[in-house]
Amino acid sequence: MRYIISPAVASLAIGLPALAEVPRVITDIHPVHALVAQVMGDLGSPDLLLDRGASAHDFQLRPSQAANLADADLVVWIGPELTPWLDRALDGLGEGSARLELLDAPGTLTRSYSEDGAHGAEGTHDHAAHEAEADHDHDHAGHDHDAEEAGHDHGHSHDGTDPHAWLDPANAQVWLSAIAAELSRLDAENAATYAANADAAIARIAQLDKDIAAILAPAQGKPLVVYHDAYGYFAAHYGLSVFGSVALGDATSPGAARLADLRAGVEGQTRLCLFPEAQHDPALVLQLAEGTDATVGGALDPNGSLQDPGPDAFDGMMRSLATTIADCASGG
Repeated sequence: MRYIISPAVASLAIGLPALAEVPRVITDIHPVHALVAQVMGDLGSPDLLLDRGASAHDFQLRPSQAANLADADLVVWIGPELTPWLDRALDGLGEGSARLELLDAPGTLTRSYSEDGAHGAEGTHDHAAHEAEADHDHDHAGHDHDAEEAGHDHGHSHDGTDPHAWLDPANAQVWLSAIAAELSRLDAENAATYAANADAAIARIAQLDKDIAAILAPAQGKPLVVYHDAYGYFAAHYGLSVFGSVALGDATSPGAARLADLRAGVEGQTRLCLFPEAQHDPALVLQLAEGTDATVGGALDPNGSLQDPGPDAFDGMMRSLATTIADCASGG
């Protein structure tokens, strides 16, 4: 059967403007993917480099992922402080795609691993509990000799900027606007949609922030020991007291001296919660707790790596952190 297009219909089709192509976006980790997905909405879906359960610090790109990276219109990522392997891959691609490095986005609050309360000059919002940062930095006093004892360097550096900035919801709100602006620059025809989606997501995070503050009420004033040094932003924003971390880095093995010092500190604490972490053997945390009054909580997942990818993953990650901490602190 042949279909005949009338001259009138053909003329109408020729006169229609070409539909804008939604940018092809690649993201690094689950929470960034979730933020981009919220801004894109029904217009499209970003790609996620990290597989479910994969570590952001020592990931290796598959050839197909490297090819997709080369074809992307926009790469949205935290920055080389978190994923140096992605920095090297992007350097090898030249200047073919636009890149949005979120740690450098204007308005982002950053903090240092080594400096108490060191925030980026760009930060424009205020936190109510800066004293929590002093507690957070308690375990940094012995970093040099412990790092040497570990005998190797993995993952991101623990000198300078802490890259785990997505754990401050105010940063997520700043980034939603930055993502919308970059997508609008690449796809001006859909700029209004990106802006509206970002505004809705910002409001959603504002409510999430209030919910989490309420969830964490039982944890106020109770010391926490975490597996690795990734929770400074979360602790500072919600006024939590991080007594120490088992390891400095996500892929750094703690030395014997560090574990002995931490063990001595744990023995002197009451009402203390210790938390293992997703992707890591809980044996060291259980060993620290043995014979003490400390309680071992559920495994924390600061990268959201166990969340199902999608627009709800950021909320799921933050709520999971809050409820896991609160359950232990309240004896649940």
